[in-house]
Amino acid sequence: MIKKLIRGITVAASVTVAAAGVQAEQMDTLNFGIISTESSQNLRTIWEPFLEDMSEQLDMEVKAFFAPDYAGIIQGMRFDKVDVAWYGNKSAMEAVDRAGGEIFAQTVDVSGNPGYWSLLIAHRDDERLNSVDDVLSNASELTFGNGDPNSTSGFLVPGYYVFAMNGVDAKSAFKRTLNSSHETNALAVANKQVDVATFNTESFGRLKETQPEKAEQLKVIWKSPLIPSDPLVWRKNLPEQTKQKIRKFIFTYGTVDAREKAVLADLQWAPFKESSNDQLIPIRQLALFKEKAALENAESLSSSDKARLSSIKKELQELDRRAALIEKQQAAAE
Repeated sequence: MIKKLIRGITVAASVTVAAAGVQAEQMDTLNFGIISTESSQNLRTIWEPFLEDMSEQLDMEVKAFFAPDYAGIIQGMRFDKVDVAWYGNKSAMEAVDRAGGEIFAQTVDVSGNPGYWSLLIAHRDDERLNSVDDVLSNASELTFGNGDPNSTSGFLVPGYYVFAMNGVDAKSAFKRTLNSSHETNALAVANKQVDVATFNTESFGRLKETQPEKAEQLKVIWKSPLIPSDPLVWRKNLPEQTKQKIRKFIFTYGTVDAREKAVLADLQWAPFKESSNDQLIPIRQLALFKEKAALENAESLSSSDKARLSSIKKELQELDRRAALIEKQQAAAE
């Protein structure tokens, strides 16, 4: 079901236009949040050309907003310090649910992939580790580089497919666990400071460009099912006039101009496509499946645990209903 949804979500995506008409409020500055997949300096270098073009075309200053972790970008949006942000799906879900965010666009992989994949990586010279079974059987002797708790590919996806489905608690299974960005985890494995870590295909491609000698030290020992491409999220309470300017910029950027295409390519993207909060359905299912598995594997359940388990089942049923509707709409469109 999760894989089938990915193609259908874009078809079902719709644009919400405020019924009250265009708001008169004007904005002079737009803060653009960028999640910490690698060092701020590296991110600033590849994002500056895009944000400079955005400033010029929106006729307002667009500032990059960096934080040491994903939660900082989410909190920034919650308190109206971040207006638009690039998130992963898990952090986008937190922004939508807790920070007044709304998905309006989706990134597209420059190579044409419909999404990306979570990875487990180890050092290429480590003969002990070549599969998930190897990791789990040796976990008590290993240092594990886990992702940011709000990362889709670094935390949620491996947390479900690698650990929850195998009845393993990642917090207690390893000799030591560290939570870091994708780049930090990869470099720690390459430098033999961490035995195994989460990563993803997009960040791996970026590392091959920026630090090829480090990328060569890594091997992939697990690859996840497909994850929907990252979303762009704005504050729902942005002035409608500002939203319309952002939409025009985002959905025309890189569609014709060769230089703009090159700027997107440096970000490993092709032109954006429209999306909506429905993009999060597979991610919500994964998060609930993981929580459900933990409760069902518990030795005993309190009354509140039992109530939560019942609630999870109802939430999953509703998500399944919504997913089926999206697939039906997709079939009709085709």
